[in-house]
Amino acid sequence: MAIAAVRFRVDFGQHEAVGPGKIALLEQIGRDGSLSQAARALKMSYRRAWLLLESLNGCFVEPVALTAKGGRGGGGATLTPFGRELIRAYRKLDAEIQARAVRHLRPFLTRTRSLASARAAARARRGRAPVVHLKDR
Repeated sequence: MAIAAVRFRVDFGQHEAVGPGKIALLEQIGRDGSLSQAARALKMSYRRAWLLLESLNGCFVEPVALTAKGGRGGGGATLTPFGRELIRAYRKLDAEIQARAVRHLRPFLTRTRSLASARAAARARRGRAPVVHLKDR
């Protein structure tokens, strides 16, 4: 079944923003304890992950994560309490926005092409109507 979903980012200024990609990176760092492992898990380059983390750490007065260089003792990355708080606040807002989107857009879900095509196919299987495939132009 089709669902309404919203992807959003929060702009804290002209050059400071937090969105789903940065939050996913922070969550993965929290699970893995490593920026490089988080990057691999999210299928992004280490450079991209590093730039996103630097952007986040530069966005706020407090860092969201701390990194340690690799080497014999191994490196790593850890979320700060502020970073965990940012994740919680973003996910809470995300849940509220998703619930509102479903509530406000539910009447339109039954009118999406994918759902309409599925219903037409089901009717055709029951012998009610021919199947008409809609292609994007």
